[in-house]
Amino acid sequence: MALPRLTPETPVLIAGPTASGKSELALAIAQAQGGIIVNADALQVFDGWRLLTARPSDDDLAQARHALYGHIPLDAPYSVGHWLRDVTPLLQGQRPIIVGGTGLYFSALTEGLADIPATPAEVRSAGDALSLPDLLTQIDPATRDRIDTANRARVQRAWEVLQTTGRGLASWHDETPPPRLPLNQTLPLVIDAPKDWLSPRIARRFDTMLNHGALAEAAAIRPHWDPAHQSARAIGATELIAHLNGDMSLTEAREAAIVATSQYAKRQRTWFARRMRDWHRLDASSAGFSAEWASLI
Repeated sequence: MALPRLTPETPVLIAGPTASGKSELALAIAQAQGGIIVNADALQVFDGWRLLTARPSDDDLAQARHALYGHIPLDAPYSVGHWLRDVTPLLQGQRPIIVGGTGLYFSALTEGLADIPATPAEVRSAGDALSLPDLLTQIDPATRDRIDTANRARVQRAWEVLQTTGRGLASWHDETPPPRLPLNQTLPLVIDAPKDWLSPRIARRFDTMLNHGALAEAAAIRPHWDPAHQSARAIGATELIAHLNGDMSLTEAREAAIVATSQYAKRQRTWFARRMRDWHRLDASSAGFSAEWASLI
């Protein structure tokens, strides 16, 4: 699919696996044509894990306006519904450049999101206590057929909806309202990042995080650490806290975090391949990658 020329008025959507260069592309577009860079990563919304979630640096923030980064307290819940409400005002005025790796945010934005009632705390706590197989056996077949059954967060969300509302998640999705930003009104880009190309970048980036103070960041969060918090899902957080607690060496923590990041990137690639077939693809491993996206602007 040929890439169209990008105008300064066109909203841009940039999805891709972790460490694939999404933020660099967003910043290049903002610098060349203007626009506000809007976060679409479910962990970069939280305060606290700035280094570990690769939130924009102070230098990046100085070069373009950014929004929805680190605006949620570390111990607060945050859902795709929260994000959709937060992003809606940013769709007016300055052209949004929405960038991140959370596919569910993009699908909610461009396909619509059902207005599902909030999950009570006691229901979430009950779900936390169940194993993944137990959760799977207790959700409706229609929903089970539509979600990633290896993703505990998605499975538990489906279980919580059924417990809270008496209706399966698939039933709610079948009554989805119109999207806030239809895909055909945007330039939607997916960065393809093959495993062999991405894996070394993941390792280098985690080492850079460590060199720039990720361990000190973990030490500052450690007194408030609660693995039940959504923010605790930041990849590498559990491993660094375990190291600080004396449960593993730093070498072991590093290796485990890199493996977990690579596994997450694989899940992202699967999502993008399945759910973003109408998006334009950019091959990050191609020698002509920079020239390809530069031709947009």
